[in-house]
Order: sequence, then C-alpha cells, then structure tokens
Amino acid sequence: MAKSNHLHCSFCGRSRDEVKILIAGQEGHICENCVEHAQEIIVQELNNKAENNSANSGFKLNVRKPAEIKKFLDEYVIGQDDAKKVLSVAVYNHFKRVTQKQQQDDVEIEKSNIIMVGETGTGKTLLAKTIARLLNVPFAIVDATVFTEAGYVGEDVESMLTRLLQNCNYDVAAAERGIVYVDELDKIARKGDNPSITRDVSGEGVQQGLLKMLEGTEVLVPPQGGRKHPEQKMIKVDTKNILFICGGAFDGIDKVIARRVNTNAIGFSVNKEEQEMQRKNLLQFVNAQDLKSFGLIPELLGRLPVVTHLNPLDQETLRSILTEPKNSLIKQYTRLFELEGIELIIDTEVLDFMVSKALEYKLGARGLRSICEGILTDAMFELPGSDVKQLHVTKAYAEQMFGKSKLSALKVA
Repeated sequence: MAKSNHLHCSFCGRSRDEVKILIAGQEGHICENCVEHAQEIIVQELNNKAENNSANSGFKLNVRKPAEIKKFLDEYVIGQDDAKKVLSVAVYNHFKRVTQKQQQDDVEIEKSNIIMVGETGTGKTLLAKTIARLLNVPFAIVDATVFTEAGYVGEDVESMLTRLLQNCNYDVAAAERGIVYVDELDKIARKGDNPSITRDVSGEGVQQGLLKMLEGTEVLVPPQGGRKHPEQKMIKVDTKNILFICGGAFDGIDKVIARRVNTNAIGFSVNKEEQEMQRKNLLQFVNAQDLKSFGLIPELLGRLPVVTHLNPLDQETLRSILTEPKNSLIKQYTRLFELEGIELIIDTEVLDFMVSKALEYKLGARGLRSICEGILTDAMFELPGSDVKQLHVTKAYAEQMFGKSKLSALKVA
C-alpha cells in the first residue's frame, strides 16, 4: 500500500490519492484531468490545422446571399426562375452550414442535396456549373449511366469523387467543400416499382451505393479512378460537406404526374387556357412520390430533400437564349469571326428562323447551337484567309445553308 501512495501523475504531479483515475504507462502515469486537457488540445489543434489547410487552398469560398446568387444566374441562364430560387436557397444554406463555427448546442444542420427534373436542353447542367463558378469551389460533372453495382464491369460510385479531386489538383480540403453534379439520374431507376428479387446491376444497386455518400461519410477514393489500379494508395474524403446536385430528364414521368393531377376538370368556371398550360408543363407538379413511382428508391429520395423542376423552353425563351446571356451563342460566333477580322451581321428574321427550327425538332437550347453550326459551317470553312471583312447572314442564306445540312433531314416526332 505504501508503494501505491508514491505514484503520481507525470504531467501535473498530483499523487494517487488526489485523483480518481491514474493510468499507468511504461515509464510514467497520467490522471483523468490531464487526459481531458490533452483531448481539448488535440481537438483545437486539429481544427486549426483544418482551417489552415482551407486557408492555404487555392479555392477561397465565396459565399453569396440567395438574391445575389440568383442575379448571377440570370446573367448566364434565361428563365427558370423557380429552379434558380430553389437552387440559390439550397446552396446558400449548405455553405452557411459548411462555414459555421462549432455549434454550442445540439442543433445540427443537415445537408440539402438537390434533384432537378427537366427535359433535355433546358439548362440543368448549366445552372450547376454557373453556381460552382460563382462560389469558386471545385466542381465535377459525372454521368450516372457509367456506374454499376460493386463486383460488376463498370465504375464504382466512389469514382465521382476521383473526378472532383482531379479538378482541384488533389486538394482534399477543397474537394470536401465542392459540388458534384450527377447527370442522367433517371437512367439508374429500377425497372419496376416493386423491389427487385434479382440483381439490377446498373439500377437499384447503384442507388444503394449512393446512399451513404449523399448523406455524408468517409470514403476511400482511388486517385486514378476505376478498378484498373488495385495497388494504388486510397485517399480518404469526407462527403458530409460535399453538395450533390442530381439531374435527369425523367422521360415519361409526365404520365405519372398526369395520373395524380386532375387536368380534366369540367364545368362552366373552368379556365381552359390555364388547364392547357398545366397540361403542357406537368413537371411543375413533380414531387418525391412521382419520382418513387418512376423508379428511385425511397431511401435515395430521403437524401435528396430539395426537388425542383425546369420549365420547357418556349419561343420567347429560346429567342432570348440566342442573344441575351453573357456567353450567348450569337456573341460566341461574333467573337469567333472577330478573331479572323470579320464582322458578323445576323438579321432578326434569321434568329426567328433558328428558334422555329429548334421548336420544330424539339432540340432544346442545345439544338440552337447545332442549327447555328449548320448555317455558319460553310462560312467558317471558306472565309478564314480570304479578303472578306464582313459576313451578312440573311434569312434566304440561312434557309439555303440549313437545307444543305444534315439537320434538315430530321423527322419531326
């Protein structure tokens, strides 16, 4: 007993009788008070190290208010006001959560991952890219169609983080505050509304693989991607502060929505015009139940709480897309000809002709570029190196060039 009284903490010097617990080491002892102080020092040092890593990162987070985010989006994306507001609020709340100081109470803000539903060419990818550019965070676009369930030929879901790391030069601190846009999410919908007994290799299995990543967990990421280099050293990435934006056309979901929404009301007080507008844009009524019926599992939808839609592009919107945004198509082609010392003049009727063809072939905003290429390809081939200093595109010229292009052979559905 006398020997035990001589034991004391090697850090604070307190004897065995003055402390509750004295932990023995090889050549010394430590009491519970010093263990608690050491834990506080470790937490503080780790936080300081994380802040320093973040400060030294090449990506300085540029958090903006929702109204400022929407105003920036308006400069590059025409229309889609509802989607812009939803995205602006969700992104702002997410980065408020990332930059908040350590919480004093038990309130923990959860992630607000987003799912966007809209026809092809309505601007889903453009919205995500524009937000990433404004906030100055690493951004990666991945295609859900390449992912397969673990053990099958294809890519694991972890490879989406490989692309994020590559885009920020393997700066893990920056990548952990980045944005991942998962395109073509509708292509991994399960084949039926009932859970599958057999394997659904690129459908439900991939959705299951995405669950933990969307919610937030530490993932071991292969730096070179894929399964081709099994000997490579893995990089640990925490996904709790990575914002996931998912998008898809969900072709056929309008039929699911139509069964739920009554657009065939009868009576004298029915507004026929409003009813027709609703029938043309059923995506505005989309909700999680419709996405579940389409083939997304409930667990995945629970981790994508923010659901928004993109409106189909009408004639007025397509006309604006041609000329109004900062990087509009007409401005891009004007700059291309300027670099050759050629002034490009396009008549107003030509713009209307392009819009009418894009609507006729249901090509969306992407189709406008194809139509521009079809009209201007011959000029871009012949004029560089010539003495021509001005190109005036009239409607007759546009119709002639478009008639020669392959696009004119498209059949209207």
